[in-house]
Amino acid sequence: MAKTPAQRIKKHGANAAVPQHHLPPVINPSTSRTPQKAQSNSNLIVIAGVVASLFLFWYLHLLTLNQLTQLSGGQAMPDSLVGGFGQGYVEQLRAAMDADALGQLSYVHKTAGMLFPLIFGFTWLLLIGTNVARKSLRWALWALPLLFAAVRLWGNMAIDAMMSAGTLDGGQVALASILTVAGWALLALSLVAGAVAVLLGRKAAAASPATGHVQP
Repeated sequence: MAKTPAQRIKKHGANAAVPQHHLPPVINPSTSRTPQKAQSNSNLIVIAGVVASLFLFWYLHLLTLNQLTQLSGGQAMPDSLVGGFGQGYVEQLRAAMDADALGQLSYVHKTAGMLFPLIFGFTWLLLIGTNVARKSLRWALWALPLLFAAVRLWGNMAIDAMMSAGTLDGGQVALASILTVAGWALLALSLVAGAVAVLLGRKAAAASPATGHVQP
């Protein structure tokens, strides 16, 4: 049986040969994470998020909600009315849609209607965060997609409550209309914020070589 180092020293004294133990070397030090790799990974996530957001916008507004007009006598869904709607319009829409049609509208709100603002909001937060260095400006731009996601989700619930209410209430209509208009406005402002962020990121990247620092 092999002796331990302590047993060898006890038997042979200072002349005992004690094997040396070394820590294993660092595994593949060439895989260290660099700012360039982190930026590249963020860009890939942003691109994937933009593609997903475009698809969900098309699926929600240009396909699904448009198809629901076949169940409402050709009348547009409240979500599609950029300028809002009044109580008279909602009364006509409620009269034209039966329980199955209202159930389909509610299902759309709980699926694509929820995924679109969440994925769009996350993508725009990452887009702004990776391109805007100044903290105060970054938070100001972040506020727009955050508000958009919150308002759109709230608007979905307000529309469902308005359409399924036993008795139509003017306050419900006003709230749903305001949230719908605000959602469209915040979507447009979020797109502008994203464009501003990309522009600032490109300016920063173009200015970095002029600082005189040599990359190793």
